Amino acid sequence: MRPGAPGSRATRLELFYDLVFVFAFIRVTTLTAGNPTARGLVQCLIVLALLWWAWTGFAVLGNVVRTDQGVLPFVAFATMAAAFVFTFAMAQAFRDGPGDLSGPLVFAVCYFAVRAGQVAIFGWLSRGNPEFRRRFLLVVGRGLIVGALVLTAALLPRSLAGGQGEINLRLALWIVALVVEYGTGLALRGSGWTVLSAGHWAERHALIVLVALGETIIALGLGSGFGVESPLTWRVIVAALLAVAVVSALWWAYFDTMALAMEQVMHRTRDRVARALLARDAYTYLHLALVAGPILFALGLKGLIGGHDRPAGAPHGELPVFDLVVLYGGVAIYLLGLVALGWRVLRVLRWPTVAGVAGLAVLAPAGVWLPELAALGLLTVVVLVAVGTQTLVDASLRRQVRETAWAEQVAAEAEQTNWRGRHL
Repeated sequence: MRPGAPGSRATRLELFYDLVFVFAFIRVTTLTAGNPTARGLVQCLIVLALLWWAWTGFAVLGNVVRTDQGVLPFVAFATMAAAFVFTFAMAQAFRDGPGDLSGPLVFAVCYFAVRAGQVAIFGWLSRGNPEFRRRFLLVVGRGLIVGALVLTAALLPRSLAGGQGEINLRLALWIVALVVEYGTGLALRGSGWTVLSAGHWAERHALIVLVALGETIIALGLGSGFGVESPLTWRVIVAALLAVAVVSALWWAYFDTMALAMEQVMHRTRDRVARALLARDAYTYLHLALVAGPILFALGLKGLIGGHDRPAGAPHGELPVFDLVVLYGGVAIYLLGLVALGWRVLRVLRWPTVAGVAGLAVLAPAGVWLPELAALGLLTVVVLVAVGTQTLVDASLRRQVRETAWAEQVAAEAEQTNWRGRHL
């Protein structure tokens, strides 16, 4: 294994690893669209939280060592295989169905295998670092507790609760496991962990946000309104244009300034513990909202375009309550994540974005009575106004951040050109 370095960036192997999560996010939206209920939404959020924790473990690993060197590509391939099977088992994660294997057990074992592989590598790396070894022992203790919880959930006998009771008990055990995973991360307070490359850490999380935003486009394209034999209508075209406008605004809200500003703050944070805490809070925890938000929005789009059947008696042309909640709620979660990032990293309250979230909360109930396209159009207007106003308010900060990023890019390109001229 070769250690990482302050200037390292994301590797092609890490991008290859993210392909599994492209499929996983599509699978989450597809399965939840087939079960548009409160319980289905809770299951969706649990699976997303588990997927995120598995992904961020590999992001931490890629910051400590070079994942495309030595034995690590083979570890990544094995982890990808476990994550892929984990994704297949989602449909039967909480209720055992027909088949040769137990869905809940396969789901639990694959998740445990992904986490165990990551922890094992950290154990190998901690051999010569006493502080890192102490953190490793805490992580192992957490892993044993979580493993016991998920295996207990998977092995629940049908006779214990039966039917919905069995599902609810299994959900409760998975929620406790998530509380242990995320709660222990907060309790460790960055001890024994060093973010070697701020650039790598920021780039990895920016790329997974791109994957989540891309899931919206995929969900739109896979909707029944875009089927090969579906007639082309103005409703479908307008819905597509409005959805692309929303996704473009969400991209701009993060990538135009916020992503660059956060990376620059990470570079300026020299203290090891302070940088670890910043990386944990801003990226490991708050970026979950930037991933979950677009996926929920994509779920709402699937319903709007015709991704699942309407409830009996639903008025024609109006958006069902479930679709409206995830459509508006997904965008609101994303914007709230940006507000929280602005406060945690930049220490500024992004009031236009806050106003946008408040506008969505106020207007969402009215969307129940509006035609589908009108509800989506109202959402689009609110998002565009909020993001556009935030850009104007951030004009001074935006100019400074982007000039710094541009100067860094030009300097790095010049240095690379000089090196290539001398050695290639």
